[in-house]
Amino acid sequence: MRIDGNSVIVTGGAGGLGEATVRRLHSGGAHVVVADVADERSAALVKELGERARHVHTDASSSEDVLAAIAAAQDMGPLRAVVTAHAGPAIGGRLVGKDGSPLELDGFRTTLESYLTSTYNVMRLAAAAMAASEPEGDSGRGVIITTASIAAFEGQIGQLPYAAAKGGVTAMTLVAARDLAVRAIRVLTIAPGTFFTPAFGMTEEEATTRFGAAIPHPPRMGRPAEYARLVESMIDNDYLNGETVRLDAALRFPPK
Repeated sequence: MRIDGNSVIVTGGAGGLGEATVRRLHSGGAHVVVADVADERSAALVKELGERARHVHTDASSSEDVLAAIAAAQDMGPLRAVVTAHAGPAIGGRLVGKDGSPLELDGFRTTLESYLTSTYNVMRLAAAAMAASEPEGDSGRGVIITTASIAAFEGQIGQLPYAAAKGGVTAMTLVAARDLAVRAIRVLTIAPGTFFTPAFGMTEEEATTRFGAAIPHPPRMGRPAEYARLVESMIDNDYLNGETVRLDAALRFPPK
């Protein structure tokens, strides 16, 4: 699928993985919508990028917001790619705590809403918009790339709600690809390992010292630019479909 001249949407586009993706795709000639609730950071990013970049305040769980982002993208060019890189609140804790009480239900629901339901919402609305467009030759109508986590496969102690949400994202991938094959729309998922972003509140060197030893090779945290390069490759390679790709330097989470 051609990137140059087409439009893309990146939810969470002002965050660590999302910002790197926005920059990568914009540098490849795409018209990019930064779909994020972080208005200040988004505005600064769009101002820096200049032409072919817009910000739309987007809560990924809001159909109204997502439709507004889609409209903005279509105003700039054919919508050919959507990347869900947004995050949100997540509850942590053991299923039964030290005091014998069960993990709260509302927090579990909030975590699913943040990571799974919101991804489904973006996926369904983006797919419908792409399905109504004209295909671009053999490349079809577009590609949807979602973000899971290796916690979907090796959730650690205290991660049950997050692992369930990310596991749901991976479970949707093949089914959605099969659903949308008749529409010539591809669906892929990236499952990152431990990636360094500003959310860690430390330098990359400090993070590598603290976490790098557990990662086989290279023994460091992932960099957002590496995630962005994989996104670009997924968009470009028309034969990639229905797959979840681990991006983790061979890391497998231990129980804790």
